[in-house]
Amino acid sequence: MYINLRVFRTTDPQFEAEFARLLDRAQSTDPKVEATVKEIIAEIRARGDEALIEYTRRFDRREVSSVTDLEIPRPRLREAARALTKEQYEALANAAERIRAYHERQRAESWSYTEPDGTLLGQQVTPIERVGLYVPGGKAAYPSSVLMNAIPAKVAEVHELVMVVPAPEGELNPLVLAAAHLGGVDRVFTIGGAQAVAALAYGTKSVPKVDKIVGPGNVYVATAKRLVFGTVDIDMIAGPSEIVVLCDGQTDPEWIAMDLFSQAEHDEDAQSILISLDEAYTAKVRAAIEKLLPGMERRDIIRASLEARGALITAASLDEALALVNRMAPEHLELSLENAPEAARRVRHAGAIFLGRYTAEAVGDYCAGPNHVLPTSGTARFSSPLGVYDFQKRTSLIQCSADGASSLGRTASVLSRGEGLTAHARSAEYRIKK
Repeated sequence: MYINLRVFRTTDPQFEAEFARLLDRAQSTDPKVEATVKEIIAEIRARGDEALIEYTRRFDRREVSSVTDLEIPRPRLREAARALTKEQYEALANAAERIRAYHERQRAESWSYTEPDGTLLGQQVTPIERVGLYVPGGKAAYPSSVLMNAIPAKVAEVHELVMVVPAPEGELNPLVLAAAHLGGVDRVFTIGGAQAVAALAYGTKSVPKVDKIVGPGNVYVATAKRLVFGTVDIDMIAGPSEIVVLCDGQTDPEWIAMDLFSQAEHDEDAQSILISLDEAYTAKVRAAIEKLLPGMERRDIIRASLEARGALITAASLDEALALVNRMAPEHLELSLENAPEAARRVRHAGAIFLGRYTAEAVGDYCAGPNHVLPTSGTARFSSPLGVYDFQKRTSLIQCSADGASSLGRTASVLSRGEGLTAHARSAEYRIKK
C-alpha cells in the first residue's frame, strides 16, 4: 500500500522549513465549541441537577429522572471485576500493582528544621481533598487511563475520588468499571461531556464539587477543563499523541514501523516520527510501513496520521539527532540505540523515554509502571508526567522563637519600609526585643 510519507535528510536545503512545519503543533480553539461549552457551564451552574439530566437525555440518549439514577453503586464495580475473564482480571491487576509500586516512590513527606535561635521552618504536605476523574465512555474502553489517574491519587491519599464516565444509550464497558474498582475510585456517575466537567467544578445537589479534575476527553471536555481552570485545578490540556523513535539502524525495521503505528492509530492528528542515523535503514523502515499497513485494523487512521503529520528523517550524527529531539520535546521518545542510557542523559526534554531495542512504547501505555499521562505538543519543555505530586499540596511552616522574631523583625522592618508598607514594618517591629 503506497503511503505519501515525508522522507528527508537533515542535509536537504528545505529541511529547516519542513522541520518547522512538524513542530507547528498549535491547537486553535473553535469559537463555536467554546460558545457551546460556555452555555453548558452556565446552565449547570444555574440549574444544577436539572440541567445535568437534560444534557444526559439529549447527548447520551438516555431516559433518566434523577441524578441518583446516574450513580453506579460501588458493589457493581466489584461485580464487574469479578465478571472479567481470568486473563483480563490478571492483566488489569498486574498493571495496577506495577503502577502502584512505581508511584509509591513518588510520595512526598512533610519536613522541617530548627535554626539555632529556635525558629522552626518547614513544609507540610497534604493530599488534595477531592478529585474528579473524567473517563471517555461508550464503546471506547480506556481502563488503563482509569488506573493511571486513580492510583496516583490514592497513593497521595486523596480523600474522595469521583469518576464520571458517559454511557451513551446506557452502554458501559465492564473493563472500565473493573479498573475503577482496582484503582480505588469512591464514586462513579454515568455522565459525560462538558456538563460533567461543569458539575465536578461547581457541584450540584447530587454531584460533589471537586478541587481538581484529571483525565482525557474530546474537544468539548478539553475546552470545559480549560474554562473551569482557576475554579478548580486541572491536570493539563492534552494534545494529540506523539512518538519520536531515534534508531541507529540496528533494530528490526518492522519493530520500528509498528512502534510508529502504535501512536498513529490513536487518531488522524497523532504524530509519529523516525530519526535514523542511516539513510539505507530509513528506506527499510519505509518499506516495512508499506508492507505492514494493509494488515492493520485501523489502517485508514494510521495512514491519515502518517501522511498528515508523520516523517522519516535521516540525521548525519547522533549529536544532530539528539539536538532535533530536544527541539521537539516529544511526549514519547524511543531510543533504539546500542547505548541508550548514555544517550538518555543528553535528552533535556521528553515526557517519557523508552530505552533500548526491546522497550516498546506500548508497554508504557499499559503496564510498565510509570504514568502514561504525559506532556504533549512540546510542553515537556516545562512540565512532567502525571504523578503523586499532582495530588499533593505543599504548605509552608514558619514558627518564630522570641529571638528569631527579633532578628527577623529587624530585616523585615528595613525591607517593608523600603517598599512603603509601614503596617508590615510595625507588625514586625512590635516583636523586636528592646
